[in-house]
Amino acid sequence: MAGVCGIVLGAGSSRRLGRPKQTLPLGDTTLLGWVVRDVEASSLDRVVVVVGGAAEAARAALVPGRAEVVSNAAYASGCASSLLAGLDAVGDCDAVMLLLGDMPGVDAAVIDSARADWERHRPWAAVTDYQGRPGHPFVFSSATFGTLRGLHGDKAVWKVLDTQGDRVRRMEVDRPLPPDVDTWDDYVAVCERLGLVPAAP
Repeated sequence: MAGVCGIVLGAGSSRRLGRPKQTLPLGDTTLLGWVVRDVEASSLDRVVVVVGGAAEAARAALVPGRAEVVSNAAYASGCASSLLAGLDAVGDCDAVMLLLGDMPGVDAAVIDSARADWERHRPWAAVTDYQGRPGHPFVFSSATFGTLRGLHGDKAVWKVLDTQGDRVRRMEVDRPLPPDVDTWDDYVAVCERLGLVPAAP
């Protein structure tokens, strides 16, 4: 059984952005490629990347190393379907770490810190705490998998976490909450924060 496996959720339809955000240029790669590279550099035992919206373009732009890329044909039904596709791909493991394919500020140091914290305490689930603000990555123990498989739609994972109280640990990271990319302004802001030149709109 693998220890802690990463699931990168990169199957969104990019409705607010108006073009596939997975393929937005970011440095020498794409937005999704940047995230995947950081996840691959971490200590996670396996990495699964779930694509859906613009799947062919997202796959073509990725240069995965040890990551396995899987497609979610039901991506339009919400993030829960991508989580299910990821769970199916990782199989048996002690825990899964959920990461967002549009949040490039979660680097290997954050991922490894979250993994180490979860392994020390082994909670039912855990959420990263960025200076008092909750965010990704999340870690879910194998005891949660049955619950996760019953989820539907968007924000379903947050709703589960909100109902579990003390079963959900906060993993503290002394950094600001990394921004995700939902709009063109978000993309430009992320590029500026990383010292990169954004693509033309």
